[in-house]
Amino acid sequence: MQVILTEDVEKIGRRGDIVDVSRGYVRNFLTPRGLAEVATPAKLEEARRDMEESEERERRLAERAEEIAATLNKSVITIEARTGEDERLFGSITAANIAGAIEDARGVHLDRRRIRLEEPIKSLGTHQVPVHVHGEVHASVKVIVVPKL
Repeated sequence: MQVILTEDVEKIGRRGDIVDVSRGYVRNFLTPRGLAEVATPAKLEEARRDMEESEERERRLAERAEEIAATLNKSVITIEARTGEDERLFGSITAANIAGAIEDARGVHLDRRRIRLEEPIKSLGTHQVPVHVHGEVHASVKVIVVPKL
């Protein structure tokens, strides 16, 4: 019997997949838990449309991510930080600081968790900061930390 999965089901398939399973499995497990619905011609057409829409949405997101990555790869972000003697920073430059500076300079909103700092920046100078944009799209931003005058 063909069903359309409404949720991911382990060892059966992912949400939106059309799978063949036994009638008893549908009647006793999948349907009562709301994990699947019987695949009627109308439901199959609706599932196909939903799949096409999600693929189109994913394609647009990937294109936008490539544009953002190209912008970020060309970007040089300057951050001013307070320093003490020996040009040591008071505090450090975190992913949130870098995300804010990117948004101010380029108008690109990035979640701080997408900025892959192994540890906060604690020194003046130039630093390459990796950024996870979307899916398999990554970029690298050059961050220059200068003393605040």
